[in-house]
Amino acid sequence: MATASWPPVRAVSAAAVCAAGLLALCGPAVADGPYGIDDLRGAPPARAESTLDDRGVQFVPRPGVPEPPRVSAMSWAVTELGSRKILAAKDAHRPLPPASTLKALFALTVLPRFSQGTVHTVSGADLAGIESGSALAGVKEDTPYRVADLWHGVFLSSGSDAVHALAAMNGGWGKTIADMRATADRLGARDTTVESADGFDTPGQFSSAYDLSLFGQAGLANPDFAHFAATKTAQFPVDGGADTYGIQNTNRLLVGSHGVAPYDGLIGVKNGYTSHAGNTLIAAARHGGRTLLVTVMNPRSGADNAVYEEARALLDWGFEAAPRAAAVGMLPAPASAERDPGAGKAVDGGPTTKLRRAAAGRPGSDANAVIVWSFSAAGAVAAAGLGTALWWRRRRPDGPEDGQPS
Repeated sequence: MATASWPPVRAVSAAAVCAAGLLALCGPAVADGPYGIDDLRGAPPARAESTLDDRGVQFVPRPGVPEPPRVSAMSWAVTELGSRKILAAKDAHRPLPPASTLKALFALTVLPRFSQGTVHTVSGADLAGIESGSALAGVKEDTPYRVADLWHGVFLSSGSDAVHALAAMNGGWGKTIADMRATADRLGARDTTVESADGFDTPGQFSSAYDLSLFGQAGLANPDFAHFAATKTAQFPVDGGADTYGIQNTNRLLVGSHGVAPYDGLIGVKNGYTSHAGNTLIAAARHGGRTLLVTVMNPRSGADNAVYEEARALLDWGFEAAPRAAAVGMLPAPASAERDPGAGKAVDGGPTTKLRRAAAGRPGSDANAVIVWSFSAAGAVAAAGLGTALWWRRRRPDGPEDGQPS
């Protein structure tokens, strides 16, 4: 009986060792999945799919992680922006009226299109169609305003007059609504239907806690958006001259007003209210190197400032839970709100882009990709080892080796 020649054995053994080394190196990447670095040390197995489509509160119980607070909001979500993990949520895809939180989508769409120093003289036509009862910044017709002043009116005063002026610069109310719909689609906001650029109650207009989280994430990635969202006070022009008056951000959790204490580390983003939508809020805060984003839609408790206090409770929970909390879903990687004119159809993408978007919503998709890569690499190394073995076999002279019988 023939025995194996030693050079091929050594080659195959080396291939096996290399493959094992590759798998060992990839181990931490696989373990650092939606359940944290110790996924493989007693945590429940990672879920293959997001649970965000399920009704009710979604949360993965885990040792050392407290349960989310019980709040009265019809829908909410808590996201860690660094990892894009949605740590807990309630009815995240439930379509609800967004009120002025929809101005975040308006800003994502229009903000990149005009320099902050550009001056626009507002006409009477610009301000036509403002709904009675809308919040106003004090924009006047036949008056020049810098674009930066108008954005202060949008973010701080939630002014529909400032939105109308900027929409006019963008080509009109109808075009801006169409542009916002396109932006929502590019960001992957499947629950949002835009019928009014300023978020005023309009039949058929909806968004969701998940989609508002997408808008908050994309907004904070834009330096201008992040600046305006975090601005507490500003001076607004009077009659185009040197005179100004002070305006203050209506986000009570940011500035501390009306009996609401400011939240430590809050960095914006946008609040809203209408009689139909109730109170809505996108709020982000940063503690150390961790940033959390909370969306709260329509608290039902009837308590004063409920939207702010429920957001506070969810932020407090998120900062405590985030180091070990599991993900119930993932936000996709931030996408550009603006289409690159030179990129053509590649921006919206074909099947490859759709697959990438689908994978982004699955908590285990990154780890699965690492596993596939690891075994592919191991197979390549093993194949190289076998090739070496064959080369050695062809290289040695025919006949028994080292005096062994054939």
